[in-house]
Amino acid sequence: MSDIAVIGAGAWGTSLAIVLGRKGTHRVRLWALEQDVCESIVRRRVNERFLPGRRIPDSVIAGNDLASAVEGAEIVVNVTPSQHCRAVFERLRPLIPPRPVIVSATKGLEEGSLQRMTEVIASVFAAPGGAVPAVGALSGPSFAQEVARGDPTAITIASRDESLLRTVQQEFSDSAFRVYTNSDVIGVELGGALKNVIAVAAGICDGFGLGHNSVAALITRGLAEMTRLVVACGGRAETMAGLAGLGDLVLTCTGGLSRNRSVGVELGRGRKLPEILGSMHGMVAEGIFTTSAAVGLARERQVEMPITEQMHAILHQGKSPREAIHELMTRSGKSELA
Repeated sequence: MSDIAVIGAGAWGTSLAIVLGRKGTHRVRLWALEQDVCESIVRRRVNERFLPGRRIPDSVIAGNDLASAVEGAEIVVNVTPSQHCRAVFERLRPLIPPRPVIVSATKGLEEGSLQRMTEVIASVFAAPGGAVPAVGALSGPSFAQEVARGDPTAITIASRDESLLRTVQQEFSDSAFRVYTNSDVIGVELGGALKNVIAVAAGICDGFGLGHNSVAALITRGLAEMTRLVVACGGRAETMAGLAGLGDLVLTCTGGLSRNRSVGVELGRGRKLPEILGSMHGMVAEGIFTTSAAVGLARERQVEMPITEQMHAILHQGKSPREAIHELMTRSGKSELA
């Protein structure tokens, strides 16, 4: 029996705990920041706040105490929002047992440092006297509600550590949750983060009432600029044709369960970002934070990302979405393969 700690009980963290718990071969501890989430799981076996209607197996133990959550854990899964990852792992560092497998399931970039989540985690453990554990990135097309419902889902685990890849593939996979492996950590993490930016743009198209032509063009050109940045950062272009690239991009840009797309829909309908965020009841749309980091990373690597630049202007500089679309469509002529 494997001992697994899931840190973060939002919709995605809870759905992963359900996947791990339903196997019946794991002891799963789910750490939640919110007291009401713990009480809901303990009393009713449901996370009423973030994943209503999906029963959580009895093998999943919920709690608010970090030390208890990771005590004796062989695998630690991080599902906290990207902007809280560093602070959480600074608390976790003295608590985690020696030589754990750490899996990052958060799709985002840290503002300021521009680091991917595995880089953030590694930097915390690399502090004086620390030993950096094996860290992998879990990503791919995976709406939490559908994963928790048991819909067939395929994702990927990325690491340069072969032992970690084998362990996570074996421990997470079941008949409804298929895990592939990939050695391209950079590509998998950046794909999972950057697709959220494009998904906000796709939502804006829907909010404007634009048709399939517009969204198809956006997905295709969005994938092109995502790939440029991945390659510039040392990742592989072919990763962007896989689950963590095209697969997750299509899902997030077209699926009604996408929070990032939903934010874009409301922007396209004329609502202002602070009002939209205030109505999300604690849910996180990672694309809002990732946009700033993506623009910073693109400038640092001298990569052209016109869609991401326009999304940054809309989200953080008050630019009109209609003006942004006009500027994208009237840019100087380019080669599609440039």
